[in-house]
Amino acid sequence: MLILMRFAGLWVLLLLWALAPLPAETAGMRTAWPGLNSALAQRSGGGVGGRGGFSAPRSPSIPRVNPSPSPSLPLPTPRSYPSYPTYPRDYFPPGYPTYPSTRPPIYINPGTGYGFDLVALLFIGGILLVSFSMIRGLQRAGTDGALAGEPESTVARLRLATLFTPAMQASLRHIAEAADTESVRGLADLMDNAAVLLLRDQAGWRFGMYEVWTGSLQKAEGQFDAWMTETRSEFVETYRHFEGREVVQAGYQPKAEPDGRYILVTLLLAVSGSLPPVPTPLRREGARQALMALASSSATNTLAAYIAWTPEAEGEALTEQDLLLGWPRLELL
Repeated sequence: MLILMRFAGLWVLLLLWALAPLPAETAGMRTAWPGLNSALAQRSGGGVGGRGGFSAPRSPSIPRVNPSPSPSLPLPTPRSYPSYPTYPRDYFPPGYPTYPSTRPPIYINPGTGYGFDLVALLFIGGILLVSFSMIRGLQRAGTDGALAGEPESTVARLRLATLFTPAMQASLRHIAEAADTESVRGLADLMDNAAVLLLRDQAGWRFGMYEVWTGSLQKAEGQFDAWMTETRSEFVETYRHFEGREVVQAGYQPKAEPDGRYILVTLLLAVSGSLPPVPTPLRREGARQALMALASSSATNTLAAYIAWTPEAEGEALTEQDLLLGWPRLELL
């Protein structure tokens, strides 16, 4: 009887071990199967962008103030006085008592000069008033951002999985080849062009995710580099255009999937200040607002931008299983 009980306990332990759940995902891990990550990393991919905004010299920004025009007052005009004849020191008018006398003589020699009257005082007072108003306006405008709690910099990443079409794949490659990746103006235009391309294909959106980081300007570059490195590690870079340098990997053999039907596009942007808010959960309207938020960047606030897409080689496409297992944080749109 004791032996049977021991065998029963052993079978219970084996059964519990067999029914135990698989290890859960941890933050930052895409899947619990490293073999699947390796398989996804063999897909082709392309990337384009730059981070020239971090190295550009930046002067403290002075808010623009439009003060009211200064009052127009007339300038003081010289005022002339009548001239009087001068006399020598030893001249005394007739009938004037000679010296010594009880009171010494007083001589007046009037001349000409400028009048300093009420008009001049009003003119100087108007200048002082306008100067004081401009200084107060600059101080008030400079403290409005700090009082509102606006972050110093923002890094945002949008992933959008849409139905694969050769036209979409070719358009992404064309945008990457024509992009100016060495200037902040070119990086802002790159983000605009990618957003326009995806907005025109809203009917093909299936999955997406959006994440935002805010913090100091010194840490923003590190966050941007971390997300860009993670994105690059998800595929084989068959095409890369970064800060003016283009690299094309030759000899890559496309791996076609019979049920492949998706292409995944990643938009990564770093700006000074903040970006417009995006509703969560993402859904289709949220994805549209996220694209509009990324497209709101300009040459004055863009720090870095990077666009990546996978697959990049002709004939390849991602399956739905690739998306859900390779990027489990994607939301159904």
